[in-house]
Amino acid sequence: MEYHNNNTAYIVGVALGDGNLSKSSRATRLRISCDNKYPKLIGKISSALSELFKDNIVSQYHRKDNCTDVYVYSNKLENILGWTATDGSKYMQNVRVPSWVFYNKEFMKNCLRGLIETDGSVYKDRKYLYVNFTTINHGLSQDVQIIISNLGYSSSTQSSVQKNGKRIFVTRVCKNSLRFIKEIGIRKE
Repeated sequence: MEYHNNNTAYIVGVALGDGNLSKSSRATRLRISCDNKYPKLIGKISSALSELFKDNIVSQYHRKDNCTDVYVYSNKLENILGWTATDGSKYMQNVRVPSWVFYNKEFMKNCLRGLIETDGSVYKDRKYLYVNFTTINHGLSQDVQIIISNLGYSSSTQSSVQKNGKRIFVTRVCKNSLRFIKEIGIRKE
C-alpha cells in the first residue's frame, strides 16, 4: 500500500492537530476528537480514515462532553504518522510534519487543511478575514509557517505563555486570506 498520497497527508494533518495514539495488546489506535458542532468534519475524517485503512473498521464514540471521537486501529499508524504511541504525548515527542509532505505541493495543501480544520480557525475582525493555526509545539508551528510560505503566502507567528506555563504559538495568515482558504480547501463545518 502506497501511503504518500493526498488522503494520507490530510490524515497526518488531522492527527497532528487533534489526534492521539495509544497502544492496545494487539494494535495501535488513532483517536481524533472533534466538537459535535462540526458534523461534516466528523464525517469527512471518518471517510478519509476509511479510505486510508480499507480493511479496518473506523468507529465513532459520542462522548457526553459534546465531542465525538473518530478512531481506527492499525499497526501501520506509527510508520504513517512518524511518532509513537508509547513515547509520551505529541508535545513530548516534538512531533513534526513528515518530510515527504514537503516534496509535493498537493501534499502540503492537504496536510495544512487537516491541521487548520482541527487546530485552526477562520474568522473576521474589523471586516478582515484571518486564518489561524494554534499549537504548543514550536517545531510544528515552524513547519506550518514553512508550508504556508512554500505555497506562496505569508504568515506571522506570535507566542504567549498559558496559565499552565506552556508556551502557545499562533500562526496567522492575514493577507490574501480568502484566496488562501479557497486554495487550501478549508471547510470547518
